Amino acid sequence: MKFLIILLNLALFMTASAKSIYEHNLKSIDGESTSLGEHKGKVILMVNVASRCGFTRQYKGLEELYGKYKEKGLVVCGFPCNQFGGQEPGSESEIKEFCSSKFGVTFPMYSKIDVNGPNRHPIYKDIIGEGGPLKGNIKWNFGKILVGKDGKPIERFGSMTSPTSRKLIQAIEEALKG
Repeated sequence: MKFLIILLNLALFMTASAKSIYEHNLKSIDGESTSLGEHKGKVILMVNVASRCGFTRQYKGLEELYGKYKEKGLVVCGFPCNQFGGQEPGSESEIKEFCSSKFGVTFPMYSKIDVNGPNRHPIYKDIIGEGGPLKGNIKWNFGKILVGKDGKPIERFGSMTSPTSRKLIQAIEEALKG
């Protein structure tokens, strides 16, 4: 019985200590303080992105997804990351210019962050870190995390999952219904 009480208290503590994804401080690609709180009640697709990666062409598909589902409540959020092969070495202004001129990106972009390791951004720590609902390191650029309208992570998709894949689109459409 004592063991059960200890487990319940531990579970409550871990739940209470993790912030909502809406509470984390972020910086926009323009350096402005912000948070995902401005997207509360929407379905969010978080993507760690890079400009010099074999998957960089996925920006096009991500922008198409955003354009198609934005009015239905989807927000694509790009998080530049230089942890995988040094494939995002540019400054925020260079990244913004690249995404805008090459792919017409209009979805929200944020400042460069780490998604793994000791300097992992707290928003990723709470989702994929020890005790996170989708725990396990991001494997490469263009890893995708789908977050429901309630702010709870639903599912992860790897780099090989195209933004236009049936699997991802079905998951997004299902989340938009919820």
